[in-house]
Amino acid sequence: MKFSVIFEAQLADPTVDREHRLFHDCVEQAVLAEEMGFDRIWAVEHHSLKWYAHMSAPEIFLTWVAARTSRIRVGHGVVCMPFAFNHPARVAERAATLDLLSGGRLDLGAGRGGTVQETSLCGVDKERTTQEVEEALRIIGKAWEKDELEHHGPLLDIDPHPILPRPAQTPHPPLFLACSRTETLRQAAELGVGALVMGFAGPESIAEMRRVYDAATAARTSERLVSSVVNDHFSVLCPTIVLDDREAARAIGIRGQRFFAQSIGHWYGGAGIPDEAVVEGTDEAAEMRRAAEQVVARLHEQHIPVRPSATATFNADHAYGTAADAIAYVERLRDAGADEIMCLIQMGTVPQAACLETLRQWGETVIPHFRREG
Repeated sequence: MKFSVIFEAQLADPTVDREHRLFHDCVEQAVLAEEMGFDRIWAVEHHSLKWYAHMSAPEIFLTWVAARTSRIRVGHGVVCMPFAFNHPARVAERAATLDLLSGGRLDLGAGRGGTVQETSLCGVDKERTTQEVEEALRIIGKAWEKDELEHHGPLLDIDPHPILPRPAQTPHPPLFLACSRTETLRQAAELGVGALVMGFAGPESIAEMRRVYDAATAARTSERLVSSVVNDHFSVLCPTIVLDDREAARAIGIRGQRFFAQSIGHWYGGAGIPDEAVVEGTDEAAEMRRAAEQVVARLHEQHIPVRPSATATFNADHAYGTAADAIAYVERLRDAGADEIMCLIQMGTVPQAACLETLRQWGETVIPHFRREG
């Protein structure tokens, strides 16, 4: 089993000074992750999502981290692949450059970036995002099969052109797809790419998603594969804060997750501005339940059915607590079928000291526990 860290660059009270400090803090975390034995870091790509994700140019962040490290893999989790965000030939060029400079350490995930806030910034056609993501993966999958790429698809025509430079990994860096629904899990399996499962619903939900992915993998034919190389890898999100003080870790982690949930609700669901205050001594579990109840009430007011996905981000049963608590939770994820544990540590209200201590505790205790088992 692999272990990684994902960066959204979330920020409460997003002043210019705090935003600038945040990026240096994230680099410090990534460098420590290598020292602590993590296998990979991931960086998202989002645009104009104040509070929720200030990581708009992950290719720069990942390059900076690659230059500061020597072993840890660097991953796009994910590139926004609709063409108005990133032309697939340009994605291939940038990916190959980082792959060769990092010594073959790049992983390349694809996603839609489908919020109205993001698509309206770059003129993305929301109705075509799913198709464009798949076609972009096909183009990247064959970009270096021959001396020149030629592609004639339903959405793009590319006459023969060399795609330069060439990556260190052949035929290309491993490909992944962001997955949060049954449809995208099936799509990832049928395309032959890894699944980056971003949900908060917990191990039981992960087990069901793994069954969907495996069933689609078993049933697929070669018709939809985007590359000559198949990547059947199942990475799952693991929100975590680990400290010696269990209650402090739970309070910090649940508070951070509440900020995450409210921020994503603001941009994806039209909710209000996220609550940025951190009040010492607050019963954060109770505040999380109250925030979930507010979402349910808002949906009722708008006559929108309340589905489990609507409140999944408010589920606080994650790896918050001591190292022993984290080990117990990761065992549940492993049993649910996780190939990789993707730690979400950097959330908008989490102090840098808690992020760094969490990485240390994982490196000194949690990861070695599973390495010994493996």
